[in-house]
Amino acid sequence: PPSDASDVGSMYTSLLDRYMEPGFWHAFFVSLAVIIVSEIGDKTFFIAAIMAMKHSRLLIFSAAISALVIMTILSVLLGFLTTVIPAFYTFYAATSLFVVFGFRMLYEGYNMSDDEGKEELEEVQIELKKKEEEMGNKKTASDLETGSSESDKTSSALKKFFSSVFSPIFVTAFTMTFLAEWGDRSQITTIILSSREDPWGVCIGGCFGHSLCTVGAVIGGRMIAQRISVKTVTLIGGVVFLLFAVSSLYQGPDS
Repeated sequence: PPSDASDVGSMYTSLLDRYMEPGFWHAFFVSLAVIIVSEIGDKTFFIAAIMAMKHSRLLIFSAAISALVIMTILSVLLGFLTTVIPAFYTFYAATSLFVVFGFRMLYEGYNMSDDEGKEELEEVQIELKKKEEEMGNKKTASDLETGSSESDKTSSALKKFFSSVFSPIFVTAFTMTFLAEWGDRSQITTIILSSREDPWGVCIGGCFGHSLCTVGAVIGGRMIAQRISVKTVTLIGGVVFLLFAVSSLYQGPDS
């Protein structure tokens, strides 16, 4: 019917108009920039880089990006929920955190050694080695088990089901990435941005930024860590955060 066609057309037009708005693209590029300067050389970056050296790159990318996309969506939802708070308060809270993160990154970058990336890489390697040893010990213990209770059998069946859907490597990469990202600077910044900017722009920009960083990590993480100075990236990140704070103050709470 003509009415249905017009409804679909108007829906498509309104959706297109939304993505043509300056607010969407501003949120997209701000979120993208924040993720890139926060994630290169970060723990999640090296987790993906090291695991991709030993396992399928596609598998590690899928696990890492799944965790990061879920974390981004949760962060955007948390930020969006804060819109019930008067804009005046969220504006100054967000601006203050940008200033704090900016100066903190500048301080960390200034005091950071030139080999910081290599040190972070070695730290993640040790952590992953421990995780692999734990997995090996658990597997050995389960192989030696005899005489299980009914609840143990149920638990074992569930484990087998999930292992058939998600391999242990996928689960390890997903879990480590999710836990490393929880409470991280990029997560808090995503929540802040979502309270002030277009949430769709923040979400899509954040997911795109995580995708770029994760692709770089699984394809050539070790090379990137050796070629790019984490100290320089951290200092640039501090400047970027401070520029966001200045831009926010310039626009004002009613922007």
